[in-house]
Amino acid sequence: MAWLLIVGMMAAAASLSSAEPLPDDTAPLPAPLLQPKTRWVAVRWAELPGFEADALHEAWNAWLKNCERPGPVFGPLCSEVRRLSLGDGHAQRAWLMTRLQPFRVESRAGEVDGLLTAYYEPQLEASRLPDASFTVPLYQPPLNQVPRKPWYTRQQIDSEPAVRAQLAGREIAYLANPVDALVLQIQGSGRLRIRQPDGSILSVRLAYAGSNEQPYKSVGRWLLDQGALRDASWPSIKNWVAQNPERVNDMLWSNPRTVFFREEPLSAQDAVWGPRGSQGVPLTPGRSIAVDPASIPFGTPVWLASNGPTAALRKLVLAQDAGSAITGAVRADYFAGWGLDAQELAGRMKQTVRLWVLWPK
Repeated sequence: MAWLLIVGMMAAAASLSSAEPLPDDTAPLPAPLLQPKTRWVAVRWAELPGFEADALHEAWNAWLKNCERPGPVFGPLCSEVRRLSLGDGHAQRAWLMTRLQPFRVESRAGEVDGLLTAYYEPQLEASRLPDASFTVPLYQPPLNQVPRKPWYTRQQIDSEPAVRAQLAGREIAYLANPVDALVLQIQGSGRLRIRQPDGSILSVRLAYAGSNEQPYKSVGRWLLDQGALRDASWPSIKNWVAQNPERVNDMLWSNPRTVFFREEPLSAQDAVWGPRGSQGVPLTPGRSIAVDPASIPFGTPVWLASNGPTAALRKLVLAQDAGSAITGAVRADYFAGWGLDAQELAGRMKQTVRLWVLWPK
């Protein structure tokens, strides 16, 4: 019977893919919608830059992941979303216009331009046990931490034996470079190739498991304030570190926040997706963003448009993650994936963005 279902779905998708005109978009626009931090203002589909050109099938992969934990607003659409995964771009575009209404995301003061950054999943070499090269521990959450209460700062964890004693036995693995550990903590997850005690190599994912509940402070901002840099991109920060090894701890300790991890297996199937974001679904490179959930709820499809020095982006993305530094009305952090290209993009991305949420009619 399964093949009958597949044939039926393919036939339905084929009927949707005929090159019929896109739906009319002249109906009266709905009233603005207010969120805790934002105002959403209804617009015509023609206002979305690049809407006619996006490769929507790429976004559909992220939307299918969305449907693993869709929430009450978008859950009723998931059967149609799954059916449309077999359709072409025209059918998907027509469906969006039929079922959803675009709203421009604004601050309560009417500001439409916000900030776009990017993040990625670092890939790092590690050791299960410390040695002369691998000395920087990555920890599970401490056993005695009170939920949502500030624990010790990064400096205290690094320098006070009594604090380190409370983390004894909570080490997951060791890195060779403390700056790599900081990057891993800022990104929130990563892929490790861990050398085991028997010499074998185990590939795993470290996923976010909590923090010390201290405020996040940008080390790039600290370097700018010190007059050490004019460009606070990660390539520039790493160049500064190489030239100023005696000041690395000062830079690291300017950010009191530390992130704790849990180890997860990384199968071949898991490896084609990113880590699970705050929504609880695996992230899709180039199609998942982190947002401030007080501005845009998790699971919301978002049209993103940004022209800047790093990348020109006009595409459908899904709000599937959050981050301590991702706050504000018009704010997005773009998941770039993993590998050197993703690292380079994330290290340099800092440009203006406009966002439109696509909300069920």
